[in-house]
Amino acid sequence: LLLLPLAMPAYVIAYAYTDFLEFAGPVQGLMRTIFGWQTARDYFFPEIRSLGGAIMMMGLVLYPYVYLLARSSFLEQSVNVLEASRTLGRGPWRTFSSVSLPTARPAIAIGVSLALMETLNDYGTVDFFAVYTMTAGLVDVWLGMGSLAGGAQIATTMLVFVVLLIMLERMSRRHQKLYQQAGSRYKPLPAYRLRGAKAAAAFLVCALPVLAGFLIPVAVLGRLTLIYFDRAWTPEFQLYVFNSVALSAGAAAIALAIALFVAYSRRLHGGKLLAFGTRVATLGYAVPGAVLAVGILVPFAAFDNAVDALLRQTLGISSGLLLSGTVGAVLFAYVVRFLAIAMGQVESSLEKVSPSMDMAARTLGYRAGQTLVRYHLPLIRGGMLTTAMIVFVDCMKELPATLLLRPFNFDTLATHVYEFASDEMLGEASLGSLTIVGVGLIPVVLLSRMISRTRQTLGESVT
Repeated sequence: LLLLPLAMPAYVIAYAYTDFLEFAGPVQGLMRTIFGWQTARDYFFPEIRSLGGAIMMMGLVLYPYVYLLARSSFLEQSVNVLEASRTLGRGPWRTFSSVSLPTARPAIAIGVSLALMETLNDYGTVDFFAVYTMTAGLVDVWLGMGSLAGGAQIATTMLVFVVLLIMLERMSRRHQKLYQQAGSRYKPLPAYRLRGAKAAAAFLVCALPVLAGFLIPVAVLGRLTLIYFDRAWTPEFQLYVFNSVALSAGAAAIALAIALFVAYSRRLHGGKLLAFGTRVATLGYAVPGAVLAVGILVPFAAFDNAVDALLRQTLGISSGLLLSGTVGAVLFAYVVRFLAIAMGQVESSLEKVSPSMDMAARTLGYRAGQTLVRYHLPLIRGGMLTTAMIVFVDCMKELPATLLLRPFNFDTLATHVYEFASDEMLGEASLGSLTIVGVGLIPVVLLSRMISRTRQTLGESVT
């Protein structure tokens, strides 16, 4: 359940809490009824559409990144190390602070760096809350002032932060491997059953993030959907759903095909050059969508202008927009941004297939392509379907790149929700928001099952 907020985009939870906590919302309405207040001057209530509100929204939906990696690191720690600390006279809290926490620190740093990357990528939340960030500045300079050069300058500055975050993540992964290799004799931590007040406090601490980060926003969006369903369910909305599904499915299929080709090539040939190329190709996920859009539009626009100028001089006709301002540009951005997810999952699935399978197929006279189709694909089919679903959902939630690269009069669910929310029409945006959240639940459920199987396998291997 603690993973449920992963299904909630930050901009969607921002819209939900704005309706929930505004002056005419249920919270302030209940307060005025209980205390007899009449106007906003009679009491103080914190403004949700502020920097503090944006921080709270981001924290509610991004904490699972840190939770997942920290949880995995704590589960991999051996009780032998902790018992050694206790025999030296250290209590439980001192053992945690001096042994467990330092061991898990690299994993926590990776989670924090991922959360920072997602925060840097966000535009819908900060724009709705009127918090001026670098991403908001880039979009405003580009769309509002029509200055692609100014947007490129801001994008270059943002890339500096991205490089620093990537360096932090790489260093943390290197330290994490060193820490994990240190504990060669593994003994799992014993379960300790809490009772009474301690159990109630632990339940409350674990329930609050789920309640605030998922249940309350879903309830708010569900209420608004029931009220405004007739106005929200329109032929245009169905078109936006089709656009989102088609774009996301296409991007997921292309990313999966590229990931499979590259991962299988590395399995067959290896080599430092191929490994370096793979690492470069997977950096797109660390780049914010708005920065990626600038990096795509500049060369695409240059190509379009060059072709158009050539055709005008030779044939006297105009080619128009061939790459920039097309659905193909949006599709390209999706693939570049989420290829890292597909690469990681496919490589992980292929690593579980024994190399002896390739040798056996080769002795039977099968070529590399035949081996992949007849033997490998059936074995990694489950992992590939999971990968495709995760990429599909991430594409559906992507807002900045879609907003900047989409053709004129072309909308997806994300841009549809953003435009209605920008016009303060949260009721009309609720159905689209709830649809995005519903689709986002699919990879969360798959991830939860994967974690459960991993923990069960770990326990069986120890026993």
